[in-house]
Amino acid sequence: MTHRNRIRHRSPHLSRRLAPAVLAVAVLATGLQPGVAAAGPITVQSRVDAYLAAHPGGIQVNQTDIAYSGGVFIVSVARPADVGPLAGPDCPGGWFCFYDGTNYTYPRGRLSDCGWQDLGHWGWRNRTESVHYNLNYGSTTFLDETGPTDTKLFVVDTARRTVPDVSPHRNRADYVYRACT
Repeated sequence: MTHRNRIRHRSPHLSRRLAPAVLAVAVLATGLQPGVAAAGPITVQSRVDAYLAAHPGGIQVNQTDIAYSGGVFIVSVARPADVGPLAGPDCPGGWFCFYDGTNYTYPRGRLSDCGWQDLGHWGWRNRTESVHYNLNYGSTTFLDETGPTDTKLFVVDTARRTVPDVSPHRNRADYVYRACT
């Protein structure tokens, strides 16, 4: 038997042995689960659409942002593509931001007004896991509504601008109070 014939002779057998391994690698590489049809990638626009369906009243102002109450509250459903993956806080200047995940994971909410603000007005109660205070003055206190008195959870200000993980107060903030002096 020549070398060429041996390869042809063994090829079907080798293919049967390699097929499961190739399939397993393909499944791991694509993240598909056996028996589950691929739904396609989740687009930024589909995230915006889903957020607006769950939290009506906003207006999409760019590819990633939804404005509520005339721009008083802005939700960014995804980190802008031109910024790329970022390992740190990215709140725009003049705002204080709160993120739905630790380490500044999106979606991100942002406010800049002074005084009391009910995060529930924009569907953001019990959703804060990290924060970034990007203002030059004042402070913001995050509060948990616990009955007749509210519980102060934590404060961010010009001395403590970032908190990558607000634990043990994750997902407890109902209100914020921004002192502008």
